[in-house]
Amino acid sequence: TLPDYKQHSDVLENMIIKLYSKGVTTREIADLIEKMYGSHYSPAQVSNISKQMIPKVEAYHKRKLSDKFFCVYLDAAYVPLRRETFEREAVYIAIGIKPNGHKEVIDYCIAPSENIEVWTELLQNMKSRGLKQVELFLSDGVVGMKTALMQTYPKAHFQ
Repeated sequence: TLPDYKQHSDVLENMIIKLYSKGVTTREIADLIEKMYGSHYSPAQVSNISKQMIPKVEAYHKRKLSDKFFCVYLDAAYVPLRRETFEREAVYIAIGIKPNGHKEVIDYCIAPSENIEVWTELLQNMKSRGLKQVELFLSDGVVGMKTALMQTYPKAHFQ
């Protein structure tokens, strides 16, 4: 049923990647695949399949951005992440509204805690990738945010 030298189907790979991105562990995914399809996947195989997303994520963070957004919302939320340990880390996110009303996740990053240095780096990265003009930035009261925005987008308003 599979082409020569192919060990699994693309549909199955896509499902593994989606489950992994939702936070399902590699062991749980391997168990689900075995119960649903009768195919045995070790947690290491599941991990290797999910690693195929790394180039796609890197390309997302390097893509060219629209040059203008009407409004950009900046915030960080703490979510439990599984790395060497299971701890809550800050996920920084910039969501923009284009002049035509369409919303877009401009960029995101993960850091152990929220601080202005990470926000400044994220803003400078957005500018270097093509985002030249923002009318209004919305953010919570992160100390130093107004200053960071003035340095990167001096014509933008801040609320």
